[in-house]
Amino acid sequence: MCRKIFIAGTHQHSGKSTVSIALMHLARMKYERVGYVKPIGPKVETIKGQVVDMDAVLMARLFNLGEEFDLMSPLAFHRDFTRDFLNGKMSREEIHQKVRHARDELEKRYDFLVIEGAGHGGVGSVIGLNNAQAATLFDAPVMIVTSGGIGSAIDAVQLNVALYRQEQARMKMVLINRLLPDKREMALSCLRNAFSAHDIAVFGGFDYSPILANPTMAHVSALVRIELNGDPDSGRRIIHHIHLGAASSQKVIDELQESTLLIVTSSRDELIVTLASLYHIPAYRQKIAGLIISGHSPVSRVSQQILDGSRIPYIRFPETTSNVFTTLKEDVSKISSVDEEKIAWIKEHAERHIDFAAIDELL
Repeated sequence: MCRKIFIAGTHQHSGKSTVSIALMHLARMKYERVGYVKPIGPKVETIKGQVVDMDAVLMARLFNLGEEFDLMSPLAFHRDFTRDFLNGKMSREEIHQKVRHARDELEKRYDFLVIEGAGHGGVGSVIGLNNAQAATLFDAPVMIVTSGGIGSAIDAVQLNVALYRQEQARMKMVLINRLLPDKREMALSCLRNAFSAHDIAVFGGFDYSPILANPTMAHVSALVRIELNGDPDSGRRIIHHIHLGAASSQKVIDELQESTLLIVTSSRDELIVTLASLYHIPAYRQKIAGLIISGHSPVSRVSQQILDGSRIPYIRFPETTSNVFTTLKEDVSKISSVDEEKIAWIKEHAERHIDFAAIDELL
């Protein structure tokens, strides 16, 4: 018999994918066959001509699950998916049948199944299958993932619990993410008291970590859809600081911190050359995560040669510096299969902080 858990969220970017990776890792330490499914897939990419949810692709690559994306991502929202449904090109029953088929096949193949929701409980309502209804279709105990904070966590969870229980889903657990280490036990104690009257167990998730919160140069490259130049392995380092290279070259260098991304306009040849030259020195290499070179003016030929020769990771962003800042500020870093440092951190800290045995007992 397949054991199942539905990973829900109170909102987008609550940490569902991180928790799903953690539970996949922990389940594989106990169960021989562990699978994954994302019933509702609003963020997609194309793999060999097939539109697939991005999280399903991530899990397939991380855990060598093959490419059975018809099962792992039964409802991937291609560009006209919602419009086609509302215009009657597919019925609610057809959508539910796709999910039921994936459920039946996956339950035959796996001993433990992680089912990841998309956003809050109501996501998917427009096509007649929201997360709460998907949890009911899978008949899977629900774990709601939310961020740390006592009052805000209670409010967000209760809002979602109402919908899951309305749809007769088995609302069992809450996992609190991004806890402050010095307040972890106090926060969990208060939240357990708050949810005990609702017969909901509370588990601690991950403490807040800049390793998970901050991007890499590879992520920024994917975000702006511009090629990453330089050493691709160095492009996987976590960026801990972002500086604007607007001051004098000496001041910019003096203010470098560990793993700094520098945003430099293309007209600053002297600064570009200085940074590229310093990148050969190990002490400065630790401080320079990479460059974003913004602006419409070309970099001079000599400066370009020095830049390319240094192998420093850089992105040539042909827009204004303000557009670069806006893009980075609005971004929430998502984990990708090349984020080796983040994935290793998740697995290590999952073993430390997530009580998988207690979670498993409630399934």
